[in-house]
Amino acid sequence: MNLSHQSSRFLTLGFVILTGCSQSTGPDRREADAQALREGEVAAFVKDWGGKDADRIAAHYADDANLMIPNSPMMTGKDAIGKGMKDALTDPNWSLALQPLQVEVSRAGDLGYTRGAYVLTATDPASKKAATEKGRFVAVFRKQADGGWKAVQDINNAEAPATSK
Repeated sequence: MNLSHQSSRFLTLGFVILTGCSQSTGPDRREADAQALREGEVAAFVKDWGGKDADRIAAHYADDANLMIPNSPMMTGKDAIGKGMKDALTDPNWSLALQPLQVEVSRAGDLGYTRGAYVLTATDPASKKAATEKGRFVAVFRKQADGGWKAVQDINNAEAPATSK
């Protein structure tokens, strides 16, 4: 057997092994999944955070979710998030506007995130006056067994200290 014939066999064998081990990933649905997440759960998430209903806000979170907001301890679990938000929403100056700037979904379609900006107005505990805080947020969503999405990690950080009106 000559060297080129032997090399050809090794190349063929290598090709067969590599193609046999590769997995078919199917069509890339990231853009369609991101659009569905953006128009469904993220739109509802934004709307409900703009309201004053803690139960509706908490319903967007998984049972094991974490919510991290500036100057507050981390809230873990949907129930803790609901309780923490009920306390915050008693503030007559409470107002929150979220502006999602980006929504992405993993190739596997099981995780997604939104990144954006927010403007929060609430009563400053020290001055007792309304104060406005501008900041950024990232919320990570996990697809549920029913095909819906729930937030599992949500972190917010202020761009600067809140300013009183």
